[in-house]
Amino acid sequence: MNTPRIRVGIDVGGTFTDAVAVDATTLELLGQVKVPTSHHHEDGVAHGIVVALDRLLEQTGRSPADVTFLAHGTTQATNALLEGDVATVGLIGIGTGPAAVLTRRLASFGKLQLAPGKRLPLAYAHVTDPDDTAAVRRAVEQLKGEGAQVLVASQPFSVDRPEGEQAVLDTARPYGLPMTAAHEITSLYGLHKRTRTAVVNAAILPRMLATADLVDASITKAGVTAPLMVMRCDGGVMALDEMRRRPLLTVLSGPAAGVAGALMQERVSEGVFLETGGTSTDISVVRRGKVAVRHATILGKTSYLNALDVRTVGVGGGSMVRISGGRVTGVGPRSAHIAGLPYACFASPDQLRDAKVDTVRPMDGDPADYAVLDAAGGRFAVTMTCAANALGRVPEGDFAHCDPESARAAIAPLAAYLGTDVATAATRILDAGVAQVKTVVDAMMRDYRLDKDTAVLVGGGGGAASVTPYLAHTSGMEGRIARNNEVISPIGVALALVREQVERIVPGATQEQILAVRAEAERAVVAQGAAAEGVEVEVTVDPQTSTVRAVATGATELRTQDRSHRADDAERLRAAAASLKTEPAAVQVLAGTPAHTVYGTETRRRLRPARHPIRIVDVDGVVRHHSADARVETTTVAGAPEVLARLVGEATSYGDGGVRAPALRLLLGSRIADLSGVLDPQPLLALAHSELRTRAADEPVVAVLEVRS
Repeated sequence: MNTPRIRVGIDVGGTFTDAVAVDATTLELLGQVKVPTSHHHEDGVAHGIVVALDRLLEQTGRSPADVTFLAHGTTQATNALLEGDVATVGLIGIGTGPAAVLTRRLASFGKLQLAPGKRLPLAYAHVTDPDDTAAVRRAVEQLKGEGAQVLVASQPFSVDRPEGEQAVLDTARPYGLPMTAAHEITSLYGLHKRTRTAVVNAAILPRMLATADLVDASITKAGVTAPLMVMRCDGGVMALDEMRRRPLLTVLSGPAAGVAGALMQERVSEGVFLETGGTSTDISVVRRGKVAVRHATILGKTSYLNALDVRTVGVGGGSMVRISGGRVTGVGPRSAHIAGLPYACFASPDQLRDAKVDTVRPMDGDPADYAVLDAAGGRFAVTMTCAANALGRVPEGDFAHCDPESARAAIAPLAAYLGTDVATAATRILDAGVAQVKTVVDAMMRDYRLDKDTAVLVGGGGGAASVTPYLAHTSGMEGRIARNNEVISPIGVALALVREQVERIVPGATQEQILAVRAEAERAVVAQGAAAEGVEVEVTVDPQTSTVRAVATGATELRTQDRSHRADDAERLRAAAASLKTEPAAVQVLAGTPAHTVYGTETRRRLRPARHPIRIVDVDGVVRHHSADARVETTTVAGAPEVLARLVGEATSYGDGGVRAPALRLLLGSRIADLSGVLDPQPLLALAHSELRTRAADEPVVAVLEVRS
């Protein structure tokens, strides 16, 4: 009998490094370990990664040869920027005449503040002619003399004409410094923002290169031959060589690991993911099966870095209660961890004997209104976790679960102070804490137009039970805690897909140019180890900014999950009916492929056309796509060109805002090809044809179209 191979995910946090082993076939969690993050070891965080891997293999009884995939996420890049621990950047501006004026202004990046009292260390030199090798050498020597440890070359319009930046780097290469060109970081216009993004990337490049080399060498020495991947800030992973080129993509990747776990393990298609730790809750959105991504703000300035749209609230499982005048006035932002106090609910009833309520100032400068219990066993913090346990909202077996008697004993003294009972006091605590989270959740649901009736709240992190169940209860939304919530981040790292995003500004983009961007993204993920036959590419064309964007994702191997637990027809029908808010008898099967079934119903409205809401449900019984009104038609690969041309022609709208093709999705084999990002009918049909080109003529194709108003 063959031992199933494993996928390993390692999440390097500020305090601990968590590692998990996941069965590569069933995606079942097989083992988990936690070790201190080795910041001060001579090999840095690489040492902790190897220690975690060794312990994980020992715990699961596996060998390095059983590892089919290994990825790690790290806060190192983020911490380097926050702490100002970066290299001195030598920036070479290129240009003459008006272009020289623009590039000389880039020297102002030396004023960017990294941390209080620390500015970005930057030296600037200028060359008028990038082909003048003597001038370039003088510029490099000047920058080295000013302490430059890494070089960046930047020239106006290098997106279209990269030869100048490349010539400078070619001349500078013998000096042995790490180098990058602004056009290599992003292909979007905007000299100032493009160069700033490249400069920040360069500032962390030497440190990240050193770590990458150590991790690579350590993993190879350990006998692991699987490709080593690194977590990106947009929810995917990238090859180590790609991280060496663009380490900035790892900045802000911490929250991305958790939402990747929610996507892959929990199969969330529409909802809000809340990752709650001891001090804070990171909130992110999943819409139509994809994470919400936007250009990140770094060092107080917008960048061309595409990162998860995550919003952080200073409320977590360890957040302390604030009291004044006989009432609860707030929760957080200080936590028991910051105050150096144990949670009252994890103390024994005997330790809590003779408890009296007092207030403290957790840190200098804080208000002295944070509630603590002074009891027989010492001083304890009253936290969100205490309140959730006292109300019975923490499931048995959860990371944050405690003895109910201890939880009630922890709240009882505070209840007496408030002049009420334990349940009411605990409710007031959760009301105060969760209200802050709800404000942000409501804002994100509005921003991304999530339907409250179909969106689900999913909680991750060790403190999930202190926030998500109560928020679901008070908001009326469906909510659940993710399986293995305390290690959802390393699980996300283990299950994440290889991802690459290519952006180009192409005014009046032709079909050929759009297809070229798509092909470039597809080639990029395949080059990083993704199996070519499983790559999915989502293309968006923004006519307002002339931006063509292609996001490609794929697994490093084709994963075939154990089908013994697949949902049957009745289960899938019930899931669709529940999502459609109707009875199963009112739901019809409209179409299907071996991997997905399309269910629909009809809603009639007085004096208005009937709507046809649909749900696409996968073989696990998970709703993968929601639509309030869609048209569904089945054809074959051979018949698709004619059928799609007719459907798109009939569903395209024309108005003052221009031509708007329908939002089109194709169900093909095991996947849903999302082509909804293209508004022009002809490029849309060209992309559809590119999805069909390698498939058998008689293979079924299901087209799902939504008319845009």
